[in-house]
Amino acid sequence: MNARNGSPGPEPQVTEQHSRAGLALGLAAYGLWGVLPIYFKLIEVVPAVEIVAHRILWSLPFLAILITFFRGWAKVRAALGRPQTVGVLVVTALLIGGNWLLYVYAVTSGHILASSFGYYLNPLANVLLGRFVLKERLSRLQWAAVAIAAAGISVLAAGALDQLWISLTLCVTFALYGLLRKVVAADAVTGLGIETAILFPLAAGWLGWSLATSHPIGGPTPGVTGLLLLAGIVSTTPLLLFTAAARRLQYSTLGMLQFLAPTLQFLIGIWYGEPFTRAHAIAFPAIWVALGLYVTAIVRAPRLPQAPE
Repeated sequence: MNARNGSPGPEPQVTEQHSRAGLALGLAAYGLWGVLPIYFKLIEVVPAVEIVAHRILWSLPFLAILITFFRGWAKVRAALGRPQTVGVLVVTALLIGGNWLLYVYAVTSGHILASSFGYYLNPLANVLLGRFVLKERLSRLQWAAVAIAAAGISVLAAGALDQLWISLTLCVTFALYGLLRKVVAADAVTGLGIETAILFPLAAGWLGWSLATSHPIGGPTPGVTGLLLLAGIVSTTPLLLFTAAARRLQYSTLGMLQFLAPTLQFLIGIWYGEPFTRAHAIAFPAIWVALGLYVTAIVRAPRLPQAPE
């Protein structure tokens, strides 16, 4: 029985080409996420809730165009016809919506390093979920990488206790989101389209209420308003790449790739003047050694026991 869609038949085997495609998609997703704080800094004069509402509002037509282009409306109808799938997507919509809101708040309020730390924690959460929930196996080299990364992150935790709630919430919400999106019976575009449609009434209601109470729902300048209109494409593209990668890679592998995004975010935080502490100087070399070990393990064993889409 195919666990992904409930149809009979054996699960197909992953090819090396499929694994490499997943690796490329994952690197692209995390690279784009890594530079996303620059975009939010450009529109930081807009409240975080309104930014997220615009993300949802303008993502829906963009996703509708993608679904039409890829002839995916039959998949959308099929997913909506499965109550279990819809139930999981309601949960993932709430998880990603909350994650977006906290992340935008962290960036626009000067806590980029706290958000960076949260996404450094997330790979360890992914590895543990992959091992203990999905029963993925880790080699000794991979376990060594996890241990070194955990040691580095523990140093960061000791130096960032006042902002730890931001980091932990970002970690937990995104780890659970990725896990559920990996196992739900909906591909990247279909699932994200349904999630966005679920969140759309909340976003539209917030913006409508703001307009009715004479609060502006655009930017203070035409340039900021134009950037808000791009929120759908800017935020949806890396998420689509991520969900596509999650279905092609072991979840633990995807977790270790995620170190790319918080590293870029960290560098951007320093660029915006956030302090670089001794804890950061200790933790970052440890994290990159861990990533090097984990990638080495991937290269040595390119075939992964995971079914493709």
